[in-house]
Amino acid sequence: MPLLSPSDYRSPAHLWNGHLQTIIPALFRKVEVPYVRERIDTPDDDFLDLDWSFSEGKHGGAAPSSSGLTILSHGLEGDSRRQYLAGMVRHLTANGFDCLAWHYRSCSGEMNRQVRFYHLGETTDLQLVINYALQKGYRHINLMGFSAGGNITLKFLGEQGEAIHPAIEKAVVFSVPLHLTTAARRLEAWDSQIYNKRFNRTLKRKVFTKAALMPGTIHTEGLQKVRTLREFDNLFTARLHGFRDAEDYYQQSSALQYLDKIAISTLIVNAKNDPFLSRECFPEELGRRLPNVWMEFPAQGGHCGFTPVGHPKDVYWSEDRALRFLKGEYQGMVPTPSRKG
Repeated sequence: MPLLSPSDYRSPAHLWNGHLQTIIPALFRKVEVPYVRERIDTPDDDFLDLDWSFSEGKHGGAAPSSSGLTILSHGLEGDSRRQYLAGMVRHLTANGFDCLAWHYRSCSGEMNRQVRFYHLGETTDLQLVINYALQKGYRHINLMGFSAGGNITLKFLGEQGEAIHPAIEKAVVFSVPLHLTTAARRLEAWDSQIYNKRFNRTLKRKVFTKAALMPGTIHTEGLQKVRTLREFDNLFTARLHGFRDAEDYYQQSSALQYLDKIAISTLIVNAKNDPFLSRECFPEELGRRLPNVWMEFPAQGGHCGFTPVGHPKDVYWSEDRALRFLKGEYQGMVPTPSRKG
């Protein structure tokens, strides 16, 4: 029964709801990580920017860490310097893991070369990053994803199933919109409009920027009138990436339908008061049946929040939780038998 209940997370008293638990860390937490950036080419003549951070005591990653590598996938319109990701990298490298935070196309600060962008069902770029890490000599790899990156990570794992590379050992994801259709509707609720507006602003800006760089290939008719993420996906994301419409995109890309195919130990952590997530993103009944996927649904935490209660080293609960799972140190957890043994 990999459904972990109750969760041991408790939110600070001054952050009394999911919005505060989401917004305050994003605005006021400052984590600086000295990344080493590397650019790799894709088979379709585009590029991906990778930010490396190596375990303490190493300089330049001369040899893979004995604890292995964690590959981190950021959220929608995020990057490697967002507090939820940078804080995780800092904590993991302090505990012996090398980290690789990769950027989706258009998210590293420079527009990508091809007409396409990225979307929540696109997993071939993640596969490319993993293959590159394997070429670097890593033989112990964990995957981690936040929000949209969690959906991409879980979908990738489900697509791979039992055929997944034996070097990929565990995965941890936070604040995942497992069911994209209803999660998009949740963002349209009155209390989540602030997030909808933010995503629309940055996404539309990118489209207009690329349209100026590639005249005649990117069409922006109707884009100014878009007010929700679902409208944007219906007008732009779906059509650009070969889907019929937003609903077709959401149905094909939602990670929920891939969970029963995951073959490695995986932890999903979604807060019940997350203003991005619908009730379908908390599949407790399914969680009781899956042999390899652990689910933890704390009552508090917001979206990629999980602020600690008075921790002197500014280590967030999610960072400690991920480390415990990767090291198998969570109380009450019975390790899943290896598919390789």
